[in-house]
Formats: sequence, C-alpha cells, structure tokens
Amino acid sequence: MSYILNPPLNKTPEFHSTISFALHSVSLSPPFLSPHLGRRLRRLARLRKSTSSSIRVWAMPQSQGLEDEAAKVGRFKLNESTFLASLMPKKEIAADKFLDANPHYDGRGVIIAIFDSGVDPAASGLQVTSDGKPKVLDVIDCTGSGDIDTSTVVTADADGRIRGASGASMPVNSSWRNPSGEWHVGCKLVYELFTDTLTSRLKKERKKKWDEKNQEAIAVAIKHLDEFDQKHGKVEDSKLKKVRDDLQNRVDFLKKQADNYDDMGPIIDVVVWHDGELWRVALDTQSLETNSECGKLADFVPLTNFRIEHKYGVFSKLDACTFVANIYNEGNIVSIVTDSSPHGTHVAGIATAFHPKEPLLNGVAPGAQIISCKIGDSRLGSMETGTGLTRALIAAVEHKCDLINMSYGEPTLLPDYGRFVDLVNDVVNKHRLVYVSSAGNSGPALSTVGAPGGTTSSIIGVGAYVSPAMAAGAHCVVEPPSEGLEYTWSSRGPTTDGDLGVCISAPGGAVAPVPTWTLQKRMLMNGTSMASPSACGGVALLISAMKAEGIPVSPYSIRKALENTSVPIGDLPEEKLTTGAGLMQVNKPYISRYLPKGDQQLPTICRGVQVEPKFHDDASKLEQLVPFEECIELFSSEKSIVKAPEYLLLTHNGRSFNIVVDPTNLSDGLHYFEVCGRDCKAPWRGRLFTIPVTITKATVVRSQPPVVSFSGMQFSPGQIERKYIEVPHGTTWVEATMQTSGFDTARRFFVDAVQLSPLQRPSKWEKVVTFSSPAAKCFAFPVEGGRTLELAIAQFWSSGIGSNEITKVDFELAFHGICINKEEVVLDGSEAPTRIDAQALLSSEKLAPVAILNKVRVPYRPIEAKLSTLASDRDKLPSGIQTLALILTYKIKMENGAAIKPLVPLLNNRIYDTKFESQFYVISDSNKRVYAMGDAYPSSTKLPKGEYTLQLYLRHDNVQYLEKMKQLVLFIERNLEEKEVIRLSFFSQPDGPLTGNGSFDSLDLVPGAKEAFYIGPPSKDKLPKDCPEGSVLLGAISLGKLSSVVMERGKDPQKFPVSYQISYLVPPNKPDDEKVKGSSPTCTKSVSERLDEEVRDAKIKVFASLKQSTDEERSEWKKLCMSLKAEYPKYTPLLSKILESLLSRSNIEDKIHHNEEVIDAANEVVNSIDKDELAKYFALKSDPEDEGAEKLKKKMEMTRDQLVVALYQKGMALAEIESLKVGRLTCENLIMNMFNVICIAHKTNTACKLSSLTINLEGCQSTKTSLIPLLQLVLEPQMTK
Repeated sequence: MSYILNPPLNKTPEFHSTISFALHSVSLSPPFLSPHLGRRLRRLARLRKSTSSSIRVWAMPQSQGLEDEAAKVGRFKLNESTFLASLMPKKEIAADKFLDANPHYDGRGVIIAIFDSGVDPAASGLQVTSDGKPKVLDVIDCTGSGDIDTSTVVTADADGRIRGASGASMPVNSSWRNPSGEWHVGCKLVYELFTDTLTSRLKKERKKKWDEKNQEAIAVAIKHLDEFDQKHGKVEDSKLKKVRDDLQNRVDFLKKQADNYDDMGPIIDVVVWHDGELWRVALDTQSLETNSECGKLADFVPLTNFRIEHKYGVFSKLDACTFVANIYNEGNIVSIVTDSSPHGTHVAGIATAFHPKEPLLNGVAPGAQIISCKIGDSRLGSMETGTGLTRALIAAVEHKCDLINMSYGEPTLLPDYGRFVDLVNDVVNKHRLVYVSSAGNSGPALSTVGAPGGTTSSIIGVGAYVSPAMAAGAHCVVEPPSEGLEYTWSSRGPTTDGDLGVCISAPGGAVAPVPTWTLQKRMLMNGTSMASPSACGGVALLISAMKAEGIPVSPYSIRKALENTSVPIGDLPEEKLTTGAGLMQVNKPYISRYLPKGDQQLPTICRGVQVEPKFHDDASKLEQLVPFEECIELFSSEKSIVKAPEYLLLTHNGRSFNIVVDPTNLSDGLHYFEVCGRDCKAPWRGRLFTIPVTITKATVVRSQPPVVSFSGMQFSPGQIERKYIEVPHGTTWVEATMQTSGFDTARRFFVDAVQLSPLQRPSKWEKVVTFSSPAAKCFAFPVEGGRTLELAIAQFWSSGIGSNEITKVDFELAFHGICINKEEVVLDGSEAPTRIDAQALLSSEKLAPVAILNKVRVPYRPIEAKLSTLASDRDKLPSGIQTLALILTYKIKMENGAAIKPLVPLLNNRIYDTKFESQFYVISDSNKRVYAMGDAYPSSTKLPKGEYTLQLYLRHDNVQYLEKMKQLVLFIERNLEEKEVIRLSFFSQPDGPLTGNGSFDSLDLVPGAKEAFYIGPPSKDKLPKDCPEGSVLLGAISLGKLSSVVMERGKDPQKFPVSYQISYLVPPNKPDDEKVKGSSPTCTKSVSERLDEEVRDAKIKVFASLKQSTDEERSEWKKLCMSLKAEYPKYTPLLSKILESLLSRSNIEDKIHHNEEVIDAANEVVNSIDKDELAKYFALKSDPEDEGAEKLKKKMEMTRDQLVVALYQKGMALAEIESLKVGRLTCENLIMNMFNVICIAHKTNTACKLSSLTINLEGCQSTKTSLIPLLQLVLEPQMTK
C-alpha cells in the first residue's frame, strides 16, 4: 500500500549507452474557429496520453516570465500570514492568484472522487463548500470491510422488544415507522471497524477504568478477609475454614484477573427496517458507553444511506469516531463506514477543505464537492484491494464525478497493464474523468515510479515538491533552502517502457484536516500522497472555470495545457525525469473553442515510433474520424544526438516514423532529450505530443580486480549524485565503501542501487546512512552482471540545512561474483545429489557454500467451488456488465500449532499488473471464528492445532476465466522451528550422500576456472513433521565469503548479499508396487474380506460394552462370548477383550473359580500368538517411512502388549489362588512365582509397559513394592536389547 510512502518501483533505462524513449503527451486538435476565443485559466495536472475535446486547450510557450515565477517562489519572508499559507500550500502552484482573479471559479460545480482510506465527514473544513452546498456527497466503503450481515429477521414481542444478533434484548422506539413489523438484525465487534491506533487508545482507556474498578473490588475483598480474621482469629471449625477459603479465593481471583485481562472489544447491535419509504438503520452502542443509560437502541437517531440525507453518527464520546451507514440488498447487508487511517481525510482536506474563518487554511478548491470511496481495507491494515478499486470506479461514474484523486500505489511488473488499468482507461476515455494519482515515494533513484500513478498512460502522475516557505513553515526548518526542490524520496521516472513517469509536480506536504477520532483538527503529512490532491485541486479550479464558461471538458486537453505551462524545477534537461514537466501553474493555460472534430488521445510509442491518436468511444466515424488530418512538424531538442523527420501527416489511423539516436559523443552519465510535435498551421498552440528520450551512458570497469571509485563528490542539502556503471559480466554482489569528510554536524544520506531486467520488477537495494561525524561505512548488495547499475547518492533535503559546510564523499565499489549453472537449485526428492558448477570470472573468490531448508509449503486443492453473480448494488461495471464471484473452499488440518501463510502463486504480489480483479481469503475454524484475512500480499498468522476452513474469493466479469480457476492450487507455507531447520551437506563425489565420503567444505576459485560440487538431499529421518507427499521444502544457498564484512559461516545464507533459492520435493513414502509387496496386506484384500473384518470388529465392540452387574447380564455375556470364540477362535484382540471383561467384574463370591477363568482366558490369549514371529519382528528394524510397515508396527506392538498383559494376569491369578488356599503366601514365594511367569515373557523377547499394569495384592504392600524393581530387573535388559 502506498500512501505517505509509496512502495518502490525501480526502473532505470539502460544502454551501455542505454536509450529509452516513449511517446509522451499528445493532444491533437483540428483548426481553430478563431485564434483567441479563449480565456486564461490556471490549472494543474497531467495525463500521459492527451487529446482535445469539443474544446481546445493550448498554452503559451515557456518564456522568461515562467522563469521569473520560479524565482518568486524561492523569495519569501515568513510572517503570520505566510506561515499559515505555508501550512496549506497554494501559492506554489499559483492557485492563490487564480482565485483572486476568479473567486467564483473555486471548484464550484466540480465533484472529486477521493479513492483513499475513507473521509470523515465531521472533520474540520469538510462540512460545506464555499457556496453553502454539502461538501461530502457520499461516503462509501468499497472494500466491504464494514459489511454486517443483517439477513436475520425478527419481530418485536408484546413489550416492544426484539432479540439482537448478539443475544441482547432491546426495546425499539415506538415512534419508528415499520409497516411490515420485520426487523433485520446483525452485530459487529466494534474494534473491527476501528484503526489500530484508535483501538490501542480505547483499550488503554478502558483498561484504566477497569483497573480502577478491579482495585476497588480487591480492596473490598481484602477488607472482608481482614474483618473475618480479626473476628475469628485462628480457625479450626471446618465450616469457618470453608468461609475463609472462599474469601481468600475471592482475593486471589481478583488479583489474577489483571494478569488475564484481554479486551476483545465491545459488540454493537445493528437493526435495519423499512419505514415505508426508505431503509433505516439504528445501532445499540451501550457496550461502548461508561454510562449504562447512554447508547441505547431506542435513543439512536436512525440513519439511511448517506447520499440521501447526508447524516452520520458517532459511536461514543470515548472513541469520538464518526461513521456512516449504507444499506444494501434489500436490508440484508449494512455497511458501517469508518476510515482505515487519517490519510484519506487529510487528502480530501488538501484538495477541497473550506474554512470560512481561516481562508489561508482552505484547500486548493474550497468550492468543490467530494465523494469518499474507501479503497483501504480495515481488515488488511488499510491495504487497497481489487474489489475496492473496481467498486470505487463504479461509484465515480455513477456519481458523475469530474475528477478522481488516488494517493495509493504499489510496485508493478509491467506498465500500462492489468485489469484495473483497463477499467481506468474505459472511465477516462468513455466518461471523460480526469484521473490524478501519486507517483510514489521510493526515490531518489530513477525508474522508481509506482502503479498506477507513474505507470499508467491515462493517469496524471504527480511528484512531490517542497518550497522554501513549506520548509520554514510546515516543516519548521530553521534555515530553509534558498530554492524549491523535489523531496528526496519522491519517485523518479522513466518507466520501463521509456515514458516520463512523473507528469508534473505539486507541493508534497500540508497541515490538513484529520478525522475527529485523532483528537486533533489538523496534522502534518508529506509525500506524493499530498502532492496528488494539491494537483487535483488545481485541476478542479480549471474545470470549474470551463464549466462556468460553457467550455466542454476533456481530460486530454487539460493534461496538454498543464504540461505546456508548468514551471521547470532545476536547470538540467534530465530534471524532467524527477519533476516531470515541472511545478504546475494553475493560472497559465489558455482555453478556446475549436471545430468539433473529436477528442483525440495522446499517441503512444512502441519503441519504433508509432503515433496513434485515440478518440473517445462516442466519436462519430464520419464526422470526426474520417476528416481528422493534422500536419505535424517535428522538433528535436538536440539534433546532433536525436534525429527525427521534419514533418509527418497524421490521420486517425496513426503514423509511424523513425528516430535515430547517436550517443557516441556523449559523456558518461544521464542525458535527456525530447522529440516534440507541433501543429504546422498553428505552432503557437504549443506541443501536441512529446517523445522522451533518456540515455544513460555507463562507466566501463576496466581495472583488475574490478573496482571503480568516485572521489571528491560534494553534497549540499537535497543534492543527488547519479552514477551509472556497466556491471562486469560474472558479478553477483558488490562491496561498497562510503567515506565522508568536511562537516561537523550529522549528515543523512539515501543510497539506492537500481537495475532493470526484462519482465521483472526493477531490482532495488536501498539504505539510509547517517554519519554523526566524518567516517567510513561499508555495505554489500546483490547485482546482476552485464546490466547497467544506477547508483544514486542523495543528501536528505533537510540534512545539514543551516550549515555552510559542504559534505565530501568518496565512494568505492568492488565487484565480486561466483556464478553457478542454476538460477534455482532443485532437489527432486530422490537419493541423488544435485551437481552445481561454480565459476569466478572476475577475480579469485572463496567458494564456501552454506545451505538450509527452513520453510515448508503444502499444496491443497479446493474441496468446493461455488460460482455466483454479485448483487448489482455495488458490483455492476460502468459498461453494465455484472461482476461474478468464485468462492473456493479449502480444508486445512494443523497437527501442531504454527504460523502459516497462504500462497496463490498465480495471484500473489500483484494488484495493478494483473488481469484478475480481486482476491481475498478468510481462515476460520469449525466454530466460524475468523483467525486471518488477506489479499494480494498474504501475511503469516499463528494458528493453534486443529482443523480450519480457508475460503478464497475471486472476482471477474468473465465466467470463462473463473471456470478455469475452480481447481486452483493453494499452498500453505510455514517456517520451520529452529530445531526442524535442515542444514544440507556438500560433497566432492556424486556418491557422497550414500557413502558419507568426500565431504566438501570450501576452496579458492581461480578466475575463469570452473569447479563442481554436489549438494546432498536431506536425510529422511530429518524431514519435519506435517510434511506430506507433494510438499516442498524451501530455503537458500549462498556460495561466497565477504572480504570486507565479517560473516559467520554456518548460519543463515539469506544474510549473505546474494543467495539462491533451494527447494526439495518431498517424495512419496514408497512406490505403489512396493506397498503391495511389502508389509501392508490390507491393500490387497477384497471388498468382501474388508466387509467381514468390519462386521467382526463391530461385534467385538458391542461385546466389550456389555455389563456384568447381574446374573442375567453375566449369562448373556457368556453366551455371546462362546458364540464369538466359536466364530473367531484364534483372534487375539477378541480373546484379549474376554480377558479384560473378566478382570472388570466386581462383587466376586467364588474368587478361586474366577481366577481359574482368568487363567484359562490368559492361556487362550498366549496360545493365539505366534511368539517366534513376534520375537523375529522386534529383532529387526522397520522403515519408519513405509506406511505399510508403520501399520504392521502398531499391530505387532499391540500384540506384544496383549501377550505381556495375559502373562501378567495369569501370574497374578495363580498367586492369588495359592494365597487363598494356604491362607497367606510369603513375599518370597510370591515373588518367585511371579519371576517364573515373567521369564516366559522374557523368552519371547517382549517387554511390558510397567506403568500400565496394576498389581492387585491384598494386604501385602511390602510384596507390591518389591515386585516392581524385580520386573524391571528381568525386563529392562531385553527392552534395551
């Protein structure tokens, strides 16, 4: 999720002289009706592909006047008014001048959709517009995180009370109209609606009040105990003892309560009904209130959908959290909308806040209205979801919005690709919405722009700018910079397909409104998240003026005007990769009407260069497409380097032409050029399109060993040095040393290293380095040989401000590498090792491999797949197509508690660059308790032992796509415990894993020479539990040793700068034919045989349950016993059950006869067992991995125990008979008899489980205690053997 800080998306064009170029902003228009029928407006924003509409937007060419504007931004003197103005920057983009000249064009008539974490309609400045209209038109939770199931319908009883979903009985307000008498009920844990910050505050406050009450209760309990002790003194009476124990237990319990305190949060009841006109909702929030008379259902002022009445509620005074209610699906779903962070309200405030008493704190467009589309899912820590994004686009079209602002983003694999991009293009092209989004906060390296703002052609991507006034006022910097500059962390272009990436820049910080639950009115935030709404507000001013003047609005015309009139930031051409066209200026564009020949979108480039004007979907073929024809004159910013044709004739079907780039005479480093197209007949219209050409000419490393140094670099606050190096082939890691000098106050640096690879997200290594004093620091990072590396070193924009000292930096890069013949090491599950060929191409390296397996992935197939059509309330696309949902259900069994992570390789780690709309999973147990939820970026969740259900929700409008995913494989990944981690062994011989010879430790690699070694599979007895057939064990292998940084060998290879993934496929226990031949005969039994066994076991189970309390019951038992023995005469489990039943009898009159029966039963058990076979089995070692062998082992162990018990009980019966006959047997004779009996067991090589045997000797405790050691003495040697 990217707001405040957008995740990195690293893209650096490369060339050994690397060239990347792409078609930028194109707006093509037919001839003018008149040369200047326009009106000058100030506006901002930019689109990567632009076209004119029935209006014509052009701009005056850049002049000295714009440079003067840039200079004015840097000259300021801070006073009270300029301080307040710096908190909500508008002067930087000339919005203040525009509003002074056009006070009624302040955003009136413009609706902005805020795609963010949710907007608090009660926040300061967000109640009304400058002309008195409601500021917030609608508040929608597009994620579904606040949805409550209210499909349960109840009716009121005679007392007017209903039973809520929580089980509480609640009176309803008699004044509420409900003609049907039906009340829909649901409930929700309120903490699920709150942010973590708010929940933490509430828990702290609730715990404080609970502690106060608990301490009072403890004090009372101790007082009662003390009074009792004073009154009774030492207690001897048993009743008084019980009373005192009760008083003491009460004290102990109250004290223990504090240790076991766990606040799961209050439950709120939700009630929905139809009043004959509208659906209404009311909440019971008594559980949140400290006063039991507050929060009652009957006292709640009913709400309906926000867009109808614009009303909201507050849960309680304790939380001060505003919420909105929306009702869907005929009252069966209620959406309680709260924000998932203060971010969305802050963004809305920058764009549109209106403070009539504090106009300097107004947003950029105080007259504009907004709809809040919450795309940050509260269940996922405010991460955006595909469902939320799609529903937000639907809502923006439904509300006829003019603008969209989205201050969110993620890294992306491919620019201009994915389902969301397709939907955005449809919204922009067909419905003419202007889409503005943050470029990202992953700078200062190049190609770090994020999706969608920096990588989508139909979206205006905005970079973050800081002016001297902002630095002094909002950031409270003592000595601000003399000139404005881009924030150090603002993401840079170009994109991987060569486009500029950043379109324009706008102020990237503000002190703006935040939600009421934060307990403050405003807050400082900075980021491209703040720059985007600043630019969006500027565009709202322009659209407001265009609507007032009756000029049709086209997103393409707006973008072209913004790019042509922005003030450049910095003097070098390559600064455009940082700032885009520059700092937007709302008061510069000019607008005029022209002949309505259609809206043509910016052309695109595919490296070879194809210019294709695109028209809105409703363009007339005969009246607009056929007549379209433009004579274009092409200009190169440097003809000696970039050459293009002078003219081309462009028609609706487009035109291709060649661009020749000659970088031969360029110096090492970054170079930026442009090819632009202008209307031959009206060159004053400015640029119609721009083709960026970015060239990075890399430094070639020629020294041996390969080292490159950059000495004497000088830094001031905000300064960035970019170095481009052609990484030598064979390099896999770099060891860097950074030496600083020339300062006496702390300095903070950003160090980024970026490389581009085909069809991969740009690889980026980054480090923030702080020097408290001049020193040298070392670090290592991975690289890919043969590709250009951008090394970006930046002194943070506010680091060192106020000091006149220049920081000097020397930077050295030493290239190292050990290359192997595999990108991933795979052990296939066999006993054979895997050969690895290693080679050092650059210099001598120490080959010292380390490999571990520390994760396991278990695959699962769904047990159920359910396809359904979603309700049309929220899920019908603007095109009218209904969204479908596929719910896949997986059953997961946890043999032991562990932290697990669900993985879907097809879908994970992609939100914008995927053709699938959404993914969402929920893990719950059999009681429907939810343990985890997740989306594209799954996280680990601790689950206790048990069985769980995982439901995966997928959405798309194409049923064929969803049908193909009905058997989607899902992996459950868990980290192995430290004791389970497998450290793999290395060998110099292929037979090493079996013979144990030829172990491999390390050796010195000579440059150019190739060495081989083998990595052995893990031993079968070391495989972790819960690792079934088909699972994959994962880990890492590292190969080298660092020369400059000490690294302890034998530890985690993932801590080495470069490591490779290693996997082991868990094989089946044994081949199927072995199972048949082996020790699992049950697999060959026929159905009839298996049925007979089931019947036999059922009979024995019934027999074992029979009681023998009466003579009649004993008679029935004897009959069944004789019948079963006749049917299964030698079946040991049956005979053992007969013996067990005899021993369970009580109230025995003739003990001698009973013991004789026990002896006979024990003999039958002993005779039914093949003692030679038993002895032979336990003399051999069985294979623990053989499933059949494991079953046989259990059977033989059970037979052994039955034999020992039979022998033991026989001995006991013999001893008791002799005791009864002679009156009392001496201990010595009894022990000798027992010894003779046990010796029989000794001869059968069996051992008895002494803990499970009971010695039932009457009146002979000395014999009982001396017998156990003797049994151990006889049996222990055999157990050991």
